[in-house]
Amino acid sequence: MNGFAPQDDPRGYRDALGAFATGVTVVTTQSADGPVGITANSFASVSLDPPLVLWSPAKSSKRFDYFATAPHFAIHVLDGHQRAICDGFTRDKSAFDGLDWSTDNNNTPLIDGCLARFECTLEASHDAGDHVILIGRVHRAAFRGGLPLLFQAGRFVSIKG
Repeated sequence: MNGFAPQDDPRGYRDALGAFATGVTVVTTQSADGPVGITANSFASVSLDPPLVLWSPAKSSKRFDYFATAPHFAIHVLDGHQRAICDGFTRDKSAFDGLDWSTDNNNTPLIDGCLARFECTLEASHDAGDHVILIGRVHRAAFRGGLPLLFQAGRFVSIKG
């Protein structure tokens, strides 16, 4: 394994990051334009007490402004069989058609049937280069059994249960 400076080899840096498999999520919020969602793989747990999670939207995203200051959002961990949901929100911020969904007390869109869901209030926002780290305080969580949708090295991968 040869090391390199990321600034000298941006493609190599992206490929190295791609070696890490991530779960796939859809983050939703309510906006003046209606419910909005975005596919994201930058989800992570931060703290158990208090219950905090994070995700990081790209500043270059057309949907960035919807999420950068959203007071409430929900993070949905997708099941391995929910690639169509992932693809829908990759293409369209309003890919709710045909989905079973509702809203919580804050009017945040909640997609039914996901592997896990975290309903959050924005706790903090931190500038992070070409992204912003959004930390959410989880006020409600839900989960069910199943295997996650995973993304690694530029492709979707699965694990056998």
